[in-house]
Amino acid sequence: MSPSSRNRPPKRPPAAPASPTAGSAKAPAGGRRHPGRPGGDADRRSLALDAALACYVRRGIAATTLRDIAGEAGVTPALLHYYFHDAAGLRDAVIAERLMPVFVEVRETLLGMDDAGLGEVLAAFVDRICALVARHAWLPALWIREVVSEGGSLRDLLVTRLAPEIAAVMAARFAAEQAAGRLNPALDPRLLMVSLVGLTLFPAAGTPIWRALFDADDLGIEDIRRHALALLERGLELPA
Repeated sequence: MSPSSRNRPPKRPPAAPASPTAGSAKAPAGGRRHPGRPGGDADRRSLALDAALACYVRRGIAATTLRDIAGEAGVTPALLHYYFHDAAGLRDAVIAERLMPVFVEVRETLLGMDDAGLGEVLAAFVDRICALVARHAWLPALWIREVVSEGGSLRDLLVTRLAPEIAAVMAARFAAEQAAGRLNPALDPRLLMVSLVGLTLFPAAGTPIWRALFDADDLGIEDIRRHALALLERGLELPA
C-alpha cells in the first residue's frame, strides 16, 4: 500500500434508500393513519350533521343530496361518503344524534313526573319544548316540513318510535284527572296532547309570520312560553 493511500479517509457505507414518506409529516403517535382519514374527525362530522339539518329544513329530507350538504358544510362529497357512506346513512346519523336526544329529553321530563300535579306536568312540557326550540332553531321548521306535512320523511318515525309511549301515558293521565274531577270533563284527553303541541311548536314555526303581522320583531319563544302557560292555567279549570 502506498503512503498516499494510507493517508486517505476510509470509505463511507452507501446511504440508505430514502423513506417513501421523507419530507412529509410524521404519522401520528400510536400508529399510521388510515388512508384518506381526515384530521379533526369529530368536528368535521358534527359540522356535517348540522349542515344536513340546515338543508333538510330548507329543501326537505327527500330533496337533499349529499352534494347539497357538502356545499353547506364546506367539505367534499367524498368526505361525507367516508363518514356516512351515503345519503341514507347521513340521515340515519342525524336522526340518532340530533333528533332522538330531543325526544329523549321530552320523554324523560314527562314520564318522570308520576307524583307531580297535572299543572306541573303541563308546565314542564311547555318549558321543555320552548327550551329545546331556543337551543335548536331547526326544530319547529323540521317538525312542520317532515312530520306534519303529508309525505314528510319523519312522520313514520314519530308514529312508530318517538311519540307512542309519551302520547299513551299523557292521554291516560288526562283521563284519570278527569275521572277524579280535577280536569275539565269536556276536553278530549287524546287531543289535549295535540293542543300542547299547538301551543308551542306550531307558533314557534310561524314566528316570522307573527312578527310580520304584528310588526313585532321582538316576539320570540319566551313570549310563546309565557302565553301558553297563562292559557293553560286559566283555560283548563285546574284547581289552585
